[in-house]
Amino acid sequence: MNEFFKYHGIGNDFVLFDGSRADPGLTREEIIHVCDRNFGVGADGVIYVLPGKKGSDVTMRIFNTDGTEPEMCGNGIRCLAKFAYDRGLVRGKDFVVSTGKGNLRAVCTCGPDGKVTSVKIDMGAPILDPKDVPVVGDGKRFINQPVNVCGMDLHINAVSMGNPHCVIFDELTYEQMEELGPFLESYTDLFPNKVNVEFATVTEHGIDVKVFERGVGWTLACGTGACATAVSAALNGLIPFDQPVEVHLRGGVLKITVDSKLEHVYMDGPAEFVYAGSLPSMRK
Repeated sequence: MNEFFKYHGIGNDFVLFDGSRADPGLTREEIIHVCDRNFGVGADGVIYVLPGKKGSDVTMRIFNTDGTEPEMCGNGIRCLAKFAYDRGLVRGKDFVVSTGKGNLRAVCTCGPDGKVTSVKIDMGAPILDPKDVPVVGDGKRFINQPVNVCGMDLHINAVSMGNPHCVIFDELTYEQMEELGPFLESYTDLFPNKVNVEFATVTEHGIDVKVFERGVGWTLACGTGACATAVSAALNGLIPFDQPVEVHLRGGVLKITVDSKLEHVYMDGPAEFVYAGSLPSMRK
């Protein structure tokens, strides 16, 4: 039997496996099965909680529903941070998580019961150099660049938060977003490693965002997507630097602060435990 723990960050849900003593070692097919909402547990991804390395207190590996391994996951790292603190895998509320983007600092806030209710993550510096996002383009940044896709004239912002994002502020219909999301995700002529796609609207309350996640599809929330959207909005003069801005996703709200020196992006939001269970062996 394989014990698992179900968590979610504003509706972005994950199945966590405690690898603090032994690597869970699921195959790609097993990960796909676990994430299946009809035949498995059901989730947007699988997270391994592993021992710290290279100066970190704990390590995160994250897998998408299609079994691929992305570089980072903003909602996932908050869920991992709650798991690690609540289960005593780290010594304090302020600790370092090793990720595909490097070491990131997590600071937990706890409720009256001593359990974590929210987590603030220093997501580090946004990656803006086109070759490092990666996106096919010239210059030092790919911000507000005109691109014709599917017969539509768009303005694209390419930002990586350890994983690549395509942020669009153009006014689009529901039907246009439904077409563009999956097309842009796999539009490797522009995004060689595929891309997460955010459709964003700046309002008096913050930013509204709809996300098509690479390797997952339409999702209730994306933490790195919220960060990339806030970075894009700040660079376009749509929101201020150095002030927390509410990013409204389908599953809830994250507070994102973009440092004016572009050395840090801070993400603050909830993480919730759903339930624990065990899986029978999936191997014959």
